[in-house]
Amino acid sequence: MTEDSTSVDAAAELPVMSDAAEPAAGSELLRRLEVEGDIAADYLEDLLDIADLDGDLDMDIEGERAAVSIVGSGLDQLIGPHGEVLEALQELTRLAVFQATGERSRLMLDIGGHRASRRKSLEDLTHAVVERVRAVGEPEMLDPMTPFERKVVHDAVARAGLRSESEGEAPHRRVVISPA
Repeated sequence: MTEDSTSVDAAAELPVMSDAAEPAAGSELLRRLEVEGDIAADYLEDLLDIADLDGDLDMDIEGERAAVSIVGSGLDQLIGPHGEVLEALQELTRLAVFQATGERSRLMLDIGGHRASRRKSLEDLTHAVVERVRAVGEPEMLDPMTPFERKVVHDAVARAGLRSESEGEAPHRRVVISPA
């Protein structure tokens, strides 16, 4: 798949409501997301058993995504350097959901709070870069990021009233923050 220079998230090809919007109770979308979460949880429980790792699974609906979190200690190997293993496990879990449902999933996987921690770090970084871009008036290019990380940055830049776009090809795709 080819992404244009303004694409925010490769996984965001499906229509997306605001992350704050939750599906209505009893809606078809809510039922579909709950099924996705159940399939993902079963898949991940099997994975934890095979790897002989302990972890508890939490399922939730965030916006229009099923969200599954594995919580526990000693899960760092499931995160990997720079979250690379976590990203791969998320894709495998999405494939398991696709295999069971025949529909593409935008499921979000977190392990040991890694994504929440990374989100906070990225928001702090974005705030500092936004201030520099405002002061200098010149665009600034960030280091390569995953689709999740780029989405966090794009959202933070939009809230700050500046512009951002993604450039390059994965895995070297970067966000460029520009004055408004």
